[in-house]
Amino acid sequence: MYQNMKGSTHILAPTEIAVTAIPEDERVWVPQAPNVWFRPLMLNTLQGQWCNLLRVRRAGVLSRHLHPSPVHGFVIRGQWFYREHDWVATEGSYVFEPPGEIHTLVVPDDCPEMITFFNISGCMVYLDDDNRHVGYEDVFTKIDMCRRHYVEVGLGADYVDQFVR
Repeated sequence: MYQNMKGSTHILAPTEIAVTAIPEDERVWVPQAPNVWFRPLMLNTLQGQWCNLLRVRRAGVLSRHLHPSPVHGFVIRGQWFYREHDWVATEGSYVFEPPGEIHTLVVPDDCPEMITFFNISGCMVYLDDDNRHVGYEDVFTKIDMCRRHYVEVGLGADYVDQFVR
């Protein structure tokens, strides 16, 4: 029986997640591209959503993409911008990305490290310069990337399970 009391939860509700966002163990960061990693925080398979930290240790273009659903971001360290806009997201900035907008994430030359929290629903659709689909990521591809990486670094395939809901 569900009781609305401190510490109680509905039997069907998933358990909470409480982790140190920026881990001491470098193996938790999953490589995405050269000098680009993500740190999973929550991988929601029921709603097709994921929350992660994106860490970049290089300047330049990361990707041109769109999202069919809204995205929320919060810059923890460094800075970045979208080529298609005239603003720069700096430490402490909140960014809302509306569904369907095409943008190209760029980390400037003077930024040695960028870390941003992203809350993403749906997927990321990667596009070339002619807006042709060239790839995608969703919560399931993220889980697969984590499993492969965690096996390679000795944490085990099931290490990712703590983030899956």
